[in-house]
Amino acid sequence: MEIKLFDSELKVMEVLWEKGEISARSIVEILATQIGWNKNTTYTVIKKCIEKGAIERKEPGFICKPLVTKDEVQQSETEQLIDKMFGGSSELFFSAFLKNNGISEKEAERLAKMIREVK
Repeated sequence: MEIKLFDSELKVMEVLWEKGEISARSIVEILATQIGWNKNTTYTVIKKCIEKGAIERKEPGFICKPLVTKDEVQQSETEQLIDKMFGGSSELFFSAFLKNNGISEKEAERLAKMIREVK
């Protein structure tokens, strides 16, 4: 599944991934407290997420349910980044990452183990 969520939409999704099914009113209250959003902003972003198929709206009570998991969104975003910036090459992506950030010996061992397990 490929889904592109903007930063504002991810803020709404983070609330749903943490809380599960909750009312839009509850999302409004949480985001007002966390980041100072007003009601209209939050409802607009929820509507965009519904249009993208990331959230399902249930009645009564405008209950919001996440239709995508955080893992699915992370995978989709990662694939889009690798396609866009590295021509779809995971090897080029990792090479650039390692060149710019480096990793510890322990991290290298964990990555090597993950690669062996995927084979």
